[in-house]
Amino acid sequence: MKLTSLAAIETFLRARLTAPLPGADAHLRFAPRPLREAWRPDDRPPTARQAAALILLYPGERGATIPLTVRHSDLPHHPGQISLPGGRMDRGEAAESAALREAHEEIGILPERVRVLGALSSLWVIVSNHLVHPFVGITDTRPEFRLAPREVEELVELPLANLHDITRIGWESRRRGGVPVDYPFFRLADHQVWGATAMILGEFGALFEKDFGPGTT
Repeated sequence: MKLTSLAAIETFLRARLTAPLPGADAHLRFAPRPLREAWRPDDRPPTARQAAALILLYPGERGATIPLTVRHSDLPHHPGQISLPGGRMDRGEAAESAALREAHEEIGILPERVRVLGALSSLWVIVSNHLVHPFVGITDTRPEFRLAPREVEELVELPLANLHDITRIGWESRRRGGVPVDYPFFRLADHQVWGATAMILGEFGALFEKDFGPGTT
C-alpha cells in the first residue's frame, strides 16, 4: 500500500492501529536465526524492565520520514547500533509518556508537537531483558533535532519509502556465542538496522503490507 501524503498516512494509521496488530509473526520475520532458546518476542517475563520507544513520522525531503539514532559507543546496551528514540520507563510512568520523554531527551522532539496515533505490539528484548512498548506518532514539521551527546552519536533519517524498498532488506551472518547466526537487516546508507529495531520496524511495515518481511536466507 502506497500512501504519499502525511495526512493520508495519518488517517490510515489511526484506523489500522485500532485493529488487531501483526504482532509476534511480524517480529519473527526480522529475528536472527536460529532463534534464542525459549524466546518469543511476545513473552512478558515478570523480571523484564519496562521501556518505551517512538516511531515518529514527519515531512522530510523524500516524503514521510522516521528518525533513528546511532547509540553512543559507551552505552552498556547495544552500543553503536541503530535504534529508535526511546529508553527505560520511570517508576509509575505511563509507556506513552515515557516514549515522548525519551524522544525529547535523546533528540529534542517536543512532546506537545507530536500526535500519538497508537501503539504497536510490545517486544521482549532478551539480550537486555527489556520489554519495549513502541508508539507511533506524527508531527506536521521536521523537528529541530538536538542530540543528547552522551547517548546519541548520530541522527539517521529514514524515508518511509526506503523502509518499503525490498532491495534494501537483506541477510548477513555473524557469530553469537561462537555459533553462526543469520540476521535480516534494513540497509540505510552506511548503516544496517537489525535486531530489536528491525523487528519493531518490521511490524510497522506490516501495517501497510501484510506479508512485509525479508524472505528466506
